[in-house]
Amino acid sequence: MEEVRVDMRELSPDVQEMYQKHRELLFRLNHTMPQTDEYMSLLRELLAGNLGENSTINPPLAGAAFDKLVIGEGVFINSGLLAMARGGITVDDGAMIAANVQLISNNHDPYDRAVLTCKPVHIGKCAWIGAGATVLPGVTVGKYAIVGAASVVTHDVPDYGVAVGNPAKVIKMLDPDRFVQVTAE
Repeated sequence: MEEVRVDMRELSPDVQEMYQKHRELLFRLNHTMPQTDEYMSLLRELLAGNLGENSTINPPLAGAAFDKLVIGEGVFINSGLLAMARGGITVDDGAMIAANVQLISNNHDPYDRAVLTCKPVHIGKCAWIGAGATVLPGVTVGKYAIVGAASVVTHDVPDYGVAVGNPAKVIKMLDPDRFVQVTAE
């Protein structure tokens, strides 16, 4: 996976304007009654239409570059998500994200901190990310995988893997045949 570097000093006026609009939308969203028509309209606008049907994102929501956040169908995201999405974040259908999770797709160059180093984060179909977990740049959490509460995920988690700790390590594999398949493969 290739790293993309973004120099924040060189953002075009159009990009700066878009991110200012994101900050304003985010403020309005976090001060609107959840799941109302107004809330859903603000959420769809913030995510540039990248919100699947029957998905829920509970406020408050924080982060940056929401145009690079893609949420599939039937996703549930509890309150307190931090989505630093400049490197791209994709959450596949049926995933569940508990409260106070951090999905971080960018970091800073240690020698020039105005430069962001970006790699995408991918949360697989029907994965479950536990409360307070952090998923770092370049990580894929596989389908039906589980990330334990407060874990820090620095490497990929395989499909059906259960990863816990800091740094997170796979401690067991789930039996694929035991899952109720609620969405098409």
